[in-house]
Amino acid sequence: MEKQTITIYDVAREANVSMATVSRVVNGNPNVKPTTRKKVLEVIDRLDYRPNAVARGLASKKTTTVGVIIPDVSNMFFASLARGIDDIATMYKYNIILANSDGETQKEVNVLNNLLAKQVDGVIFMGHRITDEVRAEFSRSKTPIVLAGSIDPDAQVGSVNIDYAAAAKEAVDLLAKHGNQKVAFVSGALIDEINGQERMGGYKAALTENDLTYNEGLVFEASYNFKDGLNLVDRLLNSGATAAYVTDDELAIGILDGLLDKGIKVPEDFEIITSNDSLLTEVARPRLTSITQPLYDIGAVAMRLLTKMMNKEEVEEKTILLPHGIDEKGTTK
Repeated sequence: MEKQTITIYDVAREANVSMATVSRVVNGNPNVKPTTRKKVLEVIDRLDYRPNAVARGLASKKTTTVGVIIPDVSNMFFASLARGIDDIATMYKYNIILANSDGETQKEVNVLNNLLAKQVDGVIFMGHRITDEVRAEFSRSKTPIVLAGSIDPDAQVGSVNIDYAAAAKEAVDLLAKHGNQKVAFVSGALIDEINGQERMGGYKAALTENDLTYNEGLVFEASYNFKDGLNLVDRLLNSGATAAYVTDDELAIGILDGLLDKGIKVPEDFEIITSNDSLLTEVARPRLTSITQPLYDIGAVAMRLLTKMMNKEEVEEKTILLPHGIDEKGTTK
């Protein structure tokens, strides 16, 4: 029987620390408490974890470079994912080329082709949705590609996410249980599978379970930015909604601030649950209740999956779902 490959995930779980901490220990980063470092090194020793196994076979004819395509470098959601990718890449001695696509199809195609022309060994793609044009490029390319925080409905490409449908259902269920008869669904473009299928599916399932009627007048599409959140507030209030499930933290803060500007008390008169649990949820006052997802880990696991593909190791499961939860802070009762 072949020996099971030990991953950074196993080490982190066993040592009861984050993947970031294991990465720091392996990379010799001084920002780790000596007791923690000792514990992690003991686990690494016991599990016989070898972080640089992949790097060994790469000396010949390889650039050991990975391309990372990101829709918006300034969005904290993607920045946190990129951090996880970068730490694992460093551990395996890969260089990273980071490219900003602005989430525009043509630019995504151009950026992807530019990276492939540079002969990268693999690509991690973060985009709101996989368009037919981008999918065609994926199919043509012999280079391994993994999605992080993006889904491929056809499951042709490896991907790492949380279960967005289940998370949305739990969030809306909580708002309904608090007595909200009208819960708004505020998201980015519904043409994106994560929003229009996964999250919307969870939203509708929660409504059904709580004997609430689905109403198109409670569904709002917006860009993922603060201003769009502010601009939505009047429409949200006119819809009669007393709560909102929002798919982006910056958008949620815009709504929160817009409500407070109008003298509406949050969470007493209006409740909000957001989706990404980025630093913004802590910065806001009141702090934003959020679905939690291990952003760093999504990036790290995506990078690890890519190293396996690049090294032609066997990959048992290409579609990986990591755990999520709900952190109730100050915008829910």
